[in-house]
Amino acid sequence: MSSTSPTGQAPTRAPASAGAQAEGRRRPSARELGMRFLTLREGSIIVVAILAALFFAIRVPTFWTHSNFITLLPYFAPFAILAAGEVMLMVAGEIDLSIGSVSLFAPFMFYEFNQAGLSLVPCLIAALLCSAVVGVINGFFTEIVGVSSFITTLAMLLGLGGLTLIISHAQPVAMPGADVTTKTIQVTHVVNGQQVTLPEKVNETGTFADIFGAGTYSELIWALVIVIGVQVLLFMTRWGTYTIAAGGNKLGAAEAGINVRATVIRNFIVCSVFAGFVGILEATRASTVTPDTAGASETMFRAVSAAVIGGTLLAGGEGTAIGALFGALFLGILRDGLTLEGVNADYLDFILGIAIIVAMVINVYVARIRKGSGRAA
Repeated sequence: MSSTSPTGQAPTRAPASAGAQAEGRRRPSARELGMRFLTLREGSIIVVAILAALFFAIRVPTFWTHSNFITLLPYFAPFAILAAGEVMLMVAGEIDLSIGSVSLFAPFMFYEFNQAGLSLVPCLIAALLCSAVVGVINGFFTEIVGVSSFITTLAMLLGLGGLTLIISHAQPVAMPGADVTTKTIQVTHVVNGQQVTLPEKVNETGTFADIFGAGTYSELIWALVIVIGVQVLLFMTRWGTYTIAAGGNKLGAAEAGINVRATVIRNFIVCSVFAGFVGILEATRASTVTPDTAGASETMFRAVSAAVIGGTLLAGGEGTAIGALFGALFLGILRDGLTLEGVNADYLDFILGIAIIVAMVINVYVARIRKGSGRAA
């Protein structure tokens, strides 16, 4: 039965309620939408990456071309995959410095397995299993023994790099499956208004190579698939929830019934497998494997930098794979743009270092705005 007022009329709603509904229906202004975007974890680095691209597009006409985009891909796609693995660990409050050596070790193991008679796909699986073993070792010493992940993985970076030099005898080898073959095709040209068919020689790679690194867009496709997969895993699965909880407060997560050790060890394995996979992609793209331990260290630093400037906290509990993707893209744009401008190699790392600091300052400022506005991290 509906209630009525003493006069027999139904009570009217309070004006404040109607005003609240009107306020709820009001469309946010462009400025409000912009602030909401910027206060997203990924918002600031996306804007910075776009601004960097526009800067080089204005200064270097060839920057905004398809051929340069193809050149840019190796500068950021592999590092996006590595950074996605680092995000899984850093959100859990740990870090893996050994990924550079794992990415160097895996393709040499791929080569050794192939020399032992395995075909390409089993070689890939076996090499990734070797990478997973490295992750298990890192996780064991960190979570079971209690050694800091920084120390554990630093030791692994050095030790695995040395083991790779021993296995390879410090000599480069040809990557199996990345062989380039030449074949002759018939191409039709128009000469003086007439169609003329002439033979032309073209280089091509096998299906395995096209899928795993040698294809023009294969590394980009793998990067997008892995980044989206990690993003979904972090924010839409129980594994991701446990990872975030462990990074925020390990003791509290353990008291809540979460198996923190198992969660962190799984993340070490994922990080190492991604690193090994990137090593195989890059070796297939280059068609050779070179035992460059200095390059392995640089690879690690660039991947960690991409994750951090993408909004992942070193303290744990916060981070996104999408942010890591744009962090890697930002670093790739900088390196590619500075190279196109003809910047001396001696100044390249110096400028990159300054750019990373500037990007991080912007991230810190935006994080303060986000906390001040009460928005969820």
